Amino acid sequence: MTEKKELSQLARQILSGGGHVKLFNQQEFDESLALAQAEIMHVAVETTKRAIMIEREECAKIVEGWDSGLGSEPDMREVAEAIRNRIPSQRQ
Repeated sequence: MTEKKELSQLARQILSGGGHVKLFNQQEFDESLALAQAEIMHVAVETTKRAIMIEREECAKIVEGWDSGLGSEPDMREVAEAIRNRIPSQRQ
């Protein structure tokens, strides 16, 4: 099994071209990667929550439109189909 060796500060400085490129040791890389993954997951969760709230609001508007007399007497099957077809490109 090969042993992982950390670079000395001098070796890191020389290999990084005079300090213009930051080099990471494995632990620093792992920590940075974990932080980036956590940030990506946070953004994904918040974006998904927002998308669900927007979709709920739009579906509620469809139901309110039927209820406010814009359509005939609401048939729940028609309301359900209107909601399903709200974004036809997402139906396959």
